[in-house]
Amino acid sequence: MAQADLLVDLLKTATSGDQLAFRKAAEGLIMEESQKGHRLLAERMTKALRPSAAQVVRPALTKVSDSSPVKDLLYEITPERNLESLVLPETIRTQIQELVEEQHRAELLHAHNLLARNRILIAGPPGNGKTTLAEALAFELMYPLIIIRYETLVGSYLGETSSRLKSVIDYARTQRCVLFFDEFETLGKERGDTHETGEIKRVVSTLLMQLDDLPDYVVVVAASNHPELLDKAVWRRFQLRIELPTPTREQLTHYIASIAQRCGVSFGFEPETLAKHLLGLNFAEAEEFCLGVVRRAVLDMQTENAQQVTKRKLEQWKGRLKPTATKSAANAKDSTKERAPR
Repeated sequence: MAQADLLVDLLKTATSGDQLAFRKAAEGLIMEESQKGHRLLAERMTKALRPSAAQVVRPALTKVSDSSPVKDLLYEITPERNLESLVLPETIRTQIQELVEEQHRAELLHAHNLLARNRILIAGPPGNGKTTLAEALAFELMYPLIIIRYETLVGSYLGETSSRLKSVIDYARTQRCVLFFDEFETLGKERGDTHETGEIKRVVSTLLMQLDDLPDYVVVVAASNHPELLDKAVWRRFQLRIELPTPTREQLTHYIASIAQRCGVSFGFEPETLAKHLLGLNFAEAEEFCLGVVRRAVLDMQTENAQQVTKRKLEQWKGRLKPTATKSAANAKDSTKERAPR
């Protein structure tokens, strides 16, 4: 497309208020400048296209309109974290960027009888960033993030859960959005499990049919700590399957440095040194440690050099209660009971 046409499209979409179309037109203009060899101009335009901090400051959590029949079944969140702010393996970052491009250029794919991918399964231990990645994806797509509330979705009566699930997905179909299922094994459990009831099997069947009928502009993200529990037919529905591993020392180093910069606190140690001490933790635990240091440093007015605070917190962190230790203590207590004379 000629540059004049791109500029006209840019103005039309800007005045119409269609943010998605505006971004596509702007990206087309950037691509053309890049192809012409105007690399610096293309980079400046790319940076200008990114929303500033002031533009993304919105209420973090907003419930669906009270008039909606599904208002108690989900939350709608305005995403605030972008993909660039996350510490991810490059292979995972590339896969997410490719999916975002497919969504932004879905019309071109449709013209070739192709659909943009829209179903992602994210697996990994708790605290490794599954929810954060779903939020970043929604941010890059400029879609709202819809989070399912299991406490109201799952009912005790026959057919109630399936009916509510259908209502939620029907609501999602009315807009471009990212539909997020956390702890997806709650709904998608293996139907061959003899310990599960017939109701769960009906829910899985309903879920499969609903996923198949979704348009490609509804992006489904399912997160699971136990992917081995998922039904085999559920696995097949997801075009993109990502495992978020425990962060490496290099990733922790980068993450700790970003927290220090964001909070304006010097930990008194090199980020790489702290990463060595915290190796084996997930991102959530590493963040909690760093924020614990930040809180104490602020209260003690030692934000310029919090080395003493960091040392003290490292000692406290080493002696913290661990799940495995709790389990071992419980087992030892049970063993003592068994040996005790009657």
